Amino acid sequence: MSLLIDVHSHLDHPLLINKIDEIIQRAENAGLKHIITNGINPETNRICLELSKKYSIVKCGMGVYPRDALKKEAETGEAKLKVGDFNIDEEIEFIKKNRNNLVAISEVGLDFVNGESRQQIEDFGKMIWLAEELRKPIVVHSRKAELKCIEMLESSKNKNIVMHCFSGKKSLVKRIAGNGWLLTIPTVVVRSQQFQDIAKNVPISQLFCETDSPYLSPIKEQKNEPAFVAESYSMIAKLKGMDINEVANNIYMNWQRVFE
Repeated sequence: MSLLIDVHSHLDHPLLINKIDEIIQRAENAGLKHIITNGINPETNRICLELSKKYSIVKCGMGVYPRDALKKEAETGEAKLKVGDFNIDEEIEFIKKNRNNLVAISEVGLDFVNGESRQQIEDFGKMIWLAEELRKPIVVHSRKAELKCIEMLESSKNKNIVMHCFSGKKSLVKRIAGNGWLLTIPTVVVRSQQFQDIAKNVPISQLFCETDSPYLSPIKEQKNEPAFVAESYSMIAKLKGMDINEVANNIYMNWQRVFE
């Protein structure tokens, strides 16, 4: 089976980038055909672009992650990230120039863990417009801001919307599915009832699998990597009573419809 896709990873992350050759090799050995690595600011957007040029299996997503949330995470995370201030409009111009080198506007969205943020709402609005203008899928982070994200997306013209690691209420999952958008099943599904429910209840035609590497590992105490995405496929097969090859084929058709 060689049709697996990791629709969301962060291969630029300090915990992964130093072993990137090995990680790519293991992904290929595990049957992966595509890995999207996602930028979150100017520095990571450029690294993701270079990775996609170096490895044929790697595809590039570029975006601007909620800036104040990113600063907070950078200060408290295990891998101390350098996060400087930047001009979002200049970064949008860089993304536009590289439109032919990217498959998605990603990772973008809202993160209200520390409260609602006007800057985040303005930035996300710009990312939504950018996805519309470039006619690219948009991959959305919506922590503690699920309803606001959905409302903003519903008022846009975007059709190819992927809700990444969605943790909102069941009623909002239904609303997303009703809108025809897609949801991702991360590898942590092996021990998450919430993601198991999504995998079971959302049609296979609206699902993708992801690792969010190096986060959300299916193996406790071990950093995540794209090769582990097979865990998501296995769990979907189990929950839906499908053959794993059938799951892989269906999700690959989703890829062709949304990203190609």
